[in-house]
Amino acid sequence: VFDVTKFLEDHPGGDDVLLSSTGKDATDDFEDVGHSSSARAMMDEFYVGDIDTSTIPSKRKYTPPKQPHYEQDKTSEFVIKLLQFLVPLLILGLAFGVRSYTKTPASS
Repeated sequence: VFDVTKFLEDHPGGDDVLLSSTGKDATDDFEDVGHSSSARAMMDEFYVGDIDTSTIPSKRKYTPPKQPHYEQDKTSEFVIKLLQFLVPLLILGLAFGVRSYTKTPASS
């Protein structure tokens, strides 16, 4: 285990590289980059200790929580679509009706 918190700002590859390896075995990530011998020597400064592998819990298969099956009522969906069509037509018809009712007859 290494605590590289103090090295985040100084890391040549940026802090994102270190943060992406947080909480996991980053040995492969470290080796893949091909760090220099001076970088390897710096690791001693950040060494905290070893993990007792007997305390690591075994991985469990993820099972999603049980949720009741939601069945949407199709009639309410139909009513909403119908209203979205009819309400504007009703407003338009009402506007024409009010206009024709309040319109004064043309005098000749």
